[in-house]
Amino acid sequence: MSRYKVYVTPRALHEIKDLPGNMRQRVKRAVGNLADHPRPANSKVLNITNLEMELCRLRLDNWRIVYMITEIEKTVDVVAVRKRPPYDYGDLTNLLDELI
Repeated sequence: MSRYKVYVTPRALHEIKDLPGNMRQRVKRAVGNLADHPRPANSKVLNITNLEMELCRLRLDNWRIVYMITEIEKTVDVVAVRKRPPYDYGDLTNLLDELI
C-alpha cells in the first residue's frame, strides 16, 4: 500500500494546538498514522452527497477528527478536530466549501 500525503488545514491546525496536552499528542499521532492507514478500524465514512472525495471521521474518546480522502491524488486532508458533544457536524458544508 502506498503512502498518502496528509495535509492539515489552517483551521484544523489551530484546533489541534488548542487541545489539552495529552489529547494533542494522541491527535498528532493519529493524523500521522493516516498516511499509512487512511481508513483505520475506528473511522467511519460520513454520508455527504455530491462529493467526489470520501469524507470520514476518526474517533478518539470524545474527540472527532474529520478528514477527506482523495484516492486519485493519494491525499488526506484533515479539516476539523472537534469535541463531541456538542459538535454535531452541522458545519461540514462550510468546512468543505473552504477547501474546494
